Amino acid sequence: MDFSLSPEQEQIRDMVAEFADEEIKPRAHEIDETDEFPADLIDEMAELGLMGMPFPEEYGGAGLDYHSYAIGLEEISRGSGGVGTIVAAHTSLAGNMLYEFGDEDQKQEYLTPLNRGEDVGAFALSEAGAGSDVPAMGTTAEYDADAGEYVVNGGKLWISNGSVADTVTLFAKTDPEAGNKGISSFVVRPEEDEGFHVEGTEDKLGDKGCPTAELRFDDMRIPEDRRLGEEGRGFVHALKTLNGGRITIAARSVGIARAALEDALEYSQDREQFDQPISEFQTIQHKLADMDTKVQAAKMLMHRAADRKIRGEDYVKQAAQAKLYASEVSREVANEGVQIHGGYGYTKDFPAERYYRDSKLNEIYEGTSEVLRNTIANELLE
Repeated sequence: MDFSLSPEQEQIRDMVAEFADEEIKPRAHEIDETDEFPADLIDEMAELGLMGMPFPEEYGGAGLDYHSYAIGLEEISRGSGGVGTIVAAHTSLAGNMLYEFGDEDQKQEYLTPLNRGEDVGAFALSEAGAGSDVPAMGTTAEYDADAGEYVVNGGKLWISNGSVADTVTLFAKTDPEAGNKGISSFVVRPEEDEGFHVEGTEDKLGDKGCPTAELRFDDMRIPEDRRLGEEGRGFVHALKTLNGGRITIAARSVGIARAALEDALEYSQDREQFDQPISEFQTIQHKLADMDTKVQAAKMLMHRAADRKIRGEDYVKQAAQAKLYASEVSREVANEGVQIHGGYGYTKDFPAERYYRDSKLNEIYEGTSEVLRNTIANELLE
């Protein structure tokens, strides 16, 4: 059992940490204020190979292992939670769908430009009436045999990167009577496919800079060769993809928690009350100690899940535990960060309040804490 990073993993950590400190953190407040997609930062990350970290070089990826990818996303999220979501949705969801379930032609045509950062990816699963209950989706894809196309009608909600994506992996019912076995997955190209509409983006509590869009499809025609895998396998595709994605939401959670801890530690050493830094008070020391312990435990769960994924072992429970614990820890640590900052923590003069807002999303997307507890219990009871 070796807990040390390899030289390559250390190099990735240091490179991404430097980029986060020099390029992302100085822009984080602006991104949070304007809620604009930071296309220039995405281009810079693409040049560094950060938009296709876990994928093979033959598809334009960086060829990193999942530990390195999680480490990289952790550092990006330490700089900005919104930028972390952009990269996670692009890579863990859209990219992984194409890599795991696309054929060779689909990987070359759609995955390669995603990995190079030439295109931005999105994953369109959730609907207004079908969040955790995926089979309740209403979007349909009816096959037109004469044209060799699927005709898609319906809509999606809460789609990260949805309004800026060049490639969208879409889930729709090809057999509405077959329940979860009637769902299929497809590749959508918003600029090419007539009938694809962006209804708008959400004004969210946090996670700014990553547009969360509502999408609508009106008789949108998709060529048959854009279906991923066999008909009726979309539900399985979604579950497997979300399982891997939970490791990277754990990474986003750890990154935000680290940022909150680092800022709180620095502030506590600078802020004086009763003629001494507040870090000298045992109450503050205990808060910092608990914050750091929780962050370290979350990191261990994250890497345990990544290790099982790399080894090809089942990691459903481990990914759920990593995401569940790290997401709740990120909120708890961010909350204590606000508390340590006192009144300043409740203002936008310090980023403590941003960490608090950004952390909450971790408990909701890619599996709510309630659903993850069900997942863990089911694994225990099997």
